Amino acid sequence: MAFLNSKRHLLWLIVLFILRPAAHADQTKVLIVVGPSNHPAGTHEVAAGGRLLEYCLERAAGLPNISAQVIDGWPKDKRILQDVATVVFSGDRFPLAEMSDTQQNMSELAELMDRGCGLVCFHYATGLTAGQMPDSGEHPLLQWMGGYFATRCVHHQSVARIFQSAEIELAAPDHPVLRGCNPFTIHDEPYINNYFGPDGIQPNVTPLLTSMLPPEAPKREVIAWAAERAEGGRGMGIVMPHFYKNWQVDDLRMIILNGIAWTAHLEVPEDGVQIDLPDLRSFAPEAVEFTPRAK
Repeated sequence: MAFLNSKRHLLWLIVLFILRPAAHADQTKVLIVVGPSNHPAGTHEVAAGGRLLEYCLERAAGLPNISAQVIDGWPKDKRILQDVATVVFSGDRFPLAEMSDTQQNMSELAELMDRGCGLVCFHYATGLTAGQMPDSGEHPLLQWMGGYFATRCVHHQSVARIFQSAEIELAAPDHPVLRGCNPFTIHDEPYINNYFGPDGIQPNVTPLLTSMLPPEAPKREVIAWAAERAEGGRGMGIVMPHFYKNWQVDDLRMIILNGIAWTAHLEVPEDGVQIDLPDLRSFAPEAVEFTPRAK
């Protein structure tokens, strides 16, 4: 399996090299950081999702030239961090909390945040677990992104559950991240009871998407949000997609692409970030459809 994954990744790199648009000096740099993941095939697929975003950002209609780069882990070559406009994280829990050298890497990320760099986390990359923050729940993600998914934490318990048909509503339809987007219904795992600090959602944080969940005891849950930081930086968290196939859901994909553009301080097109998406197999996932592990 490791050999097959390596071969699949090599083929993807060759295709990407051939199809990559020509570089320009004035390109906006987006760094996509892929962290560790251990989920069944067809779920999370964090590396394939990163490659999909890289493809979309570099070919999106209505945006200035973007140079997107997917890397496995936090970069050792610090030149990669120079002039990055926004950092996108994908992984099982917030990647820097799962990797080695967490303190040093968080310090380097803090430097980017202090100069106004953007931050986007999607699905499990929004998550922190017990031992990754003090018992109070204080963590830089509260300032940088506005909130997080708290799993098995002392201070708060968010909920991860797959919903057969979650109705997703636009909470702030005039926000740039939601340009071109419509409400949608999805079979996925939108985390609920997310943590926004001891006093709840702060004035600088805007709920973007909500859903009435869970079905048996519904209340309005915030499942995507945007933060504007005092130093001028922007952050966005969205707790989907769990299933890799849901990158095909146009509104969900557009919201994430819009959010990346917005956090990079780019003007989001009036009709949102549009892209003709190729077959999801093009991005070399382990599987497109969810494949349960053998017992």
